Formats: sequence, structure tokens, C-alpha cells
Amino acid sequence: MEAYLIETFVTLVGVSVLALAVLWGARKLGVGRPTGPIELCGHLPLDARRAIYLVRVGAQVFIVGVGEGGFTKLGEIAASDMAAVLPAAGGTFGEVLARALGKSREKT
Repeated sequence: MEAYLIETFVTLVGVSVLALAVLWGARKLGVGRPTGPIELCGHLPLDARRAIYLVRVGAQVFIVGVGEGGFTKLGEIAASDMAAVLPAAGGTFGEVLARALGKSREKT
């Protein structure tokens, strides 16, 4: 029984070390990092299953709704217009979206 426990513990440690080595190597190689012209500019969770995203693709920023039915394009904005409406020191997604759409949003 004692030999079985030692063998199990050594196997567990070996698998854990191997997993850490693979994760470290993948991180160094850049696996999972975003590349290309797509960038997430903002995210507004509406409830547990629905959200709105601002996704920049090249020179356009798409407003995308996500829900049970999948993705729905709600609108689009030129990326040059988004640079003018993004706040320098934070701000909520709703404020950024309202400025991007040209609407004023009152604070309550």
C-alpha cells in the first residue's frame, strides 16, 4: 500500500511539472495572444446571457450584441470617430457608447 501511494504521488508531481512546463512554453511562444487587426474596445454585460461589445476591425468599430441567438451586428462606427469619444481616464461603457452614437447621457 505504501509503495502505491508513493508511486501515485510521484506520478502526480511529474504530470504537474509537465503541465507547468507546457504552459510556460506556450506563454513564451505567444499562444493565445491576440494578433491581427481585431481589437476589443469595450464590453457591457446586460445580464447573465446578454452583452454588447465594441469590436475594432481595421478602420471600423462594430457594435455587436451577443445573446442566446448568437451574435447580432447592431451598428458600426468609424475607428477615427471612436478615438475622439474614448475617455482618457476611464468611463463606463455606456458613456463611451452614448458619445460614439452622438447622444448625451445624464448621470443619475
